[in-house]
Amino acid sequence: MSSWRTTKRFRPGGAVPAGAEAAGARRAPVVVDCALYDKGIRRPGEVPLQDALDAAEASEDCFVWIGLHAPLTEDLAEIAAAFHLHPLAVEDAVEAHQRPKLERYDDTLFLVLKTIVYVEHDALTATSEVVDTGEIMVFAGDKFVVVVRHGSAPPLVELRQSLEADPARLAHGPAAVVHAITDRVVDDYLLVADKVEDDFERLEEEVFSPRPSNDAERIYQLKRELIEFKRAVLPLARPLERLAEGGLPGDGSGFDAYLRDVADHLAQVRERLVAFDELLDSILSASLAGVTVRQNTDMRKIAAIAAILAVPTLIVGIYGMNFEHMPELKWTYGYPTVLVVMVGACALMFRAFRRNDWL
Repeated sequence: MSSWRTTKRFRPGGAVPAGAEAAGARRAPVVVDCALYDKGIRRPGEVPLQDALDAAEASEDCFVWIGLHAPLTEDLAEIAAAFHLHPLAVEDAVEAHQRPKLERYDDTLFLVLKTIVYVEHDALTATSEVVDTGEIMVFAGDKFVVVVRHGSAPPLVELRQSLEADPARLAHGPAAVVHAITDRVVDDYLLVADKVEDDFERLEEEVFSPRPSNDAERIYQLKRELIEFKRAVLPLARPLERLAEGGLPGDGSGFDAYLRDVADHLAQVRERLVAFDELLDSILSASLAGVTVRQNTDMRKIAAIAAILAVPTLIVGIYGMNFEHMPELKWTYGYPTVLVVMVGACALMFRAFRRNDWL
């Protein structure tokens, strides 16, 4: 009884057909790792995948942990048959795009987690991608754990190595693996929330800066990304509660307190997302109010300029009438006097508008 590790794509019934690689059918390895653990210690050597469950059941303290990445239906066929996985759960694991949930099929637990990865960007624009989601599906029984990753879900190599360095913890079997994965996913939520908060702070500073700008498109983009974040986090609360109430496979009662701690961390993320949503609404309202204020300021400037131009227009309009005693015709100093009056009146009006912040 030993572990089995591969770097080749797993295909039931044989290797990749000849010529498939040349035809461009080559894919990344589907089976990332498959190991047999006895009392928390990984056994060296190799064991055929189809015999992994039999090998685990041959010893009371053994279990199998298989990691898969983006498998197809044919990739999961032999694994599903070996571990008696429910067809509906297998279909969900292949198609992905599932909401966080916890299902139990006979003695097998099926857990779906949404992962969140922060997308680095120099500046927030109307098309910036802030978060990217992936999925982790976990099949867990008394003697096995099958983990399926899709999309941008981060590899679990470091997590596996961390557990292997703690045999006492890993000796609890699949329950330890399920707890470690959920804990890692929720901790990543907290890290992403910190970085998203930095984006909010930068956006808030720009909205309230004296430099005029139109931030509505960027705000709406951030709101869309926040909705994607919430879709990953909010539905996970109930599955975590069910796990903490004794939903772990095997004797997982020792992890109930740890799962409640994970649920508490998830509650912190949920509270921060609610606060982000409220803050974003306030920022949007402030941005729209700023646009309105700038429009009113522009309209006041236009009105002030129109009022100043109305004075010479009025005087010139009077000259267009047929008066006999027009300053320009009957009075030697009439014309320059009128010009001085026009300039003086315009200057006085400009000063008055300037003093009242209309110009």
